[in-house]
Amino acid sequence: MTSCQAQPDNSERIYIRADSLRGSLLPERACYDVTFYDLNIKVIPEQRMIEGSNSIVYKVNDNFRTLQVDLFKNMKIDRIESQGKTLEYRREYDAVFVDFSDVQKKGSTGEMTVFYHGKPIVANSPPWDGGFVWEKDEKGTDWIAVACEGIGASLWWPNKDHLSDEPDSMRIRCAVPENLVCVSNGNLKKVSNLEDGFRLFDWFVSYPINNYNVSLNIGDYVNIKDTYTALDGDKLDIDYYALSYNATRAKEHFKGNVQEMLACFEQYLGKYPFWRDGYALVETPYLGMEHQSAIAYGNDYQNGYNGRIMAGLEFDNLLVHESGHEYFGNSVSVKDIAELWIHEGFTVYMDALYVECKFGYESALKFYKATQRYIANNEPMVGPLDVNHENDGSDIYYKGAWMLHTLRNVIENDELWFDILRSFYENNQMSNIDSQIFINHVNRKTGEDFTAFFNQYLYYKRIPELQYKVKKCGKNLEVEYRMKTDVAEFKIPLKIGQKGNYTTIHPTAEWQTTKLKQTKPDEFRVAEELYYINVQEF
Repeated sequence: MTSCQAQPDNSERIYIRADSLRGSLLPERACYDVTFYDLNIKVIPEQRMIEGSNSIVYKVNDNFRTLQVDLFKNMKIDRIESQGKTLEYRREYDAVFVDFSDVQKKGSTGEMTVFYHGKPIVANSPPWDGGFVWEKDEKGTDWIAVACEGIGASLWWPNKDHLSDEPDSMRIRCAVPENLVCVSNGNLKKVSNLEDGFRLFDWFVSYPINNYNVSLNIGDYVNIKDTYTALDGDKLDIDYYALSYNATRAKEHFKGNVQEMLACFEQYLGKYPFWRDGYALVETPYLGMEHQSAIAYGNDYQNGYNGRIMAGLEFDNLLVHESGHEYFGNSVSVKDIAELWIHEGFTVYMDALYVECKFGYESALKFYKATQRYIANNEPMVGPLDVNHENDGSDIYYKGAWMLHTLRNVIENDELWFDILRSFYENNQMSNIDSQIFINHVNRKTGEDFTAFFNQYLYYKRIPELQYKVKKCGKNLEVEYRMKTDVAEFKIPLKIGQKGNYTTIHPTAEWQTTKLKQTKPDEFRVAEELYYINVQEF
């Protein structure tokens, strides 16, 4: 089915050439597809500097002589080589245009290596404000990490910094002072002592990985091992990396919590996605981040989210949320950050499913209610494409989850709903998608057209408003109602009346009337716990 999507209302933002270079697939990017990265760097804490190289293996999509890679302009390029030859390049903003002496032919493969060094920008408020984090632990030992979602991985290593292109696999080698441990993504293959007082940690990622998930965690870590047994009997390797003095706290806190969470997620969506690479939690000097197979965890081994308990529900919200991203964000990834609601909305919905799994459905409704205060409706959930647009608020998290919760209750068939959710995940795992793929999936599975539903919630900042009037008619109640929306075709059934004895109405833009038998005015309510709408009495 085709979709006539509304233009997101972000007209107050001004975009420049740098935004297009960062956010779009210009010909110099579209011409090649990355298949493998080989990142090899040294981190020098006392200078807050990194140096090294990244080799990029690629497949040629279209004939080209020039390609674009990305590296922030404050990072210095020493040289770029391919097949033993030094290549010419020019820099524009944070883009690097590399010239080849020969035409790279469509269908062929190639490799080039960027040698570089520099002091990556420092994050002011990670993970929201991206960059490197240079901290000391309680013993005064270096504790270093990086978070770069949104701003881009090219702030610290050269790559094709566009979400649509992930390497099939990746090697990450990082040298750090010999008193420190470097934890990265995937599996640790070996550790080598270098002659200059550094140790080289060699990690390998065997799955596709988006660039901002590539992670370094450097500190006085100890490794705690565990396993999870899936429903089919497969064993998943689990690793916890805690600062040495927090090892006991980590072991006690994660014991059982991680197992229970993985079991709930498996129930709804299937096995943990990155099975070969294992599941890991790494203690970090910032709150958290969904780094693939090396989840950044800075919640201080406590329940809630940075000490905030949602709806009185005692569980580690950050642990659950960042782990949920392994399914949505890391396995199912977006092509453009403007549609990041797919990462965040689905993952908050998984938070609620975990609550439903652990505490029951009524507790999940309380969880949703507690999240409404964080929805501002200041801008559409989907922003302009091709300019690396980042949504400013938390709507893509909580409004996104509420939209999915609303959709579940509109469909009102849990067997069908959970089939939609799981099959959408299974059909799109290890791939990069956009909103239309989910819309088409829902339409196909339900046999109905939900295009107007998604257009209203995704492309307009206002939410549907049910307007109503009530008038007592003897022992009955007369209810006059209509729905006010931006999308004229928007229609959803709503439950009104007495809780436990609801009547379903189908409001449109025109006033309609229904009668509720044996209902007093003070008994009337709209089932707002099931839908994300405004309700306005006239």
